[in-house]
Amino acid sequence: MKKLFLTITLLFISFLTLNAQEIADNAIGLRFGGGNGTGGEISYQKNLGNNNRLEIDLGLANEFANFKATGLYEWVWKLERNFNWYAGAGGGIVSVNGTGIYAAGVAGIEYNFNEPILLSLDYRPEIGIAGGLNGLSSGVALAIKYQF
Repeated sequence: MKKLFLTITLLFISFLTLNAQEIADNAIGLRFGGGNGTGGEISYQKNLGNNNRLEIDLGLANEFANFKATGLYEWVWKLERNFNWYAGAGGGIVSVNGTGIYAAGVAGIEYNFNEPILLSLDYRPEIGIAGGLNGLSSGVALAIKYQF
């Protein structure tokens, strides 16, 4: 009986540990780096399933005259314990030196602290499709987000 109780307890604790490492329903924070003249961005993530999410970023600059809005669909994979890596694709609109539409990709790594804090480092290439954006641009950014 003791062995059965111990086994059930260990399985239950393992289940709780696995559950705690899943993607949070929501996360909001700041993404430092960016590009195209907007610098830092306000970043929001919404869980869409077990291993995918939607990320929306908004950068404002020049007394709110210039903006950059990006939407990305991301897939998330576990590396180990609290480390994940992710990749995704999407696009956006920017109003720096004229309005433009662009396609974007993302690849990054994140650390999910036991507290509701998520720290990530990503690389985002962007290519102008229409408007004032020409060619390929890219940037590396550090983000810190509060998960809820």
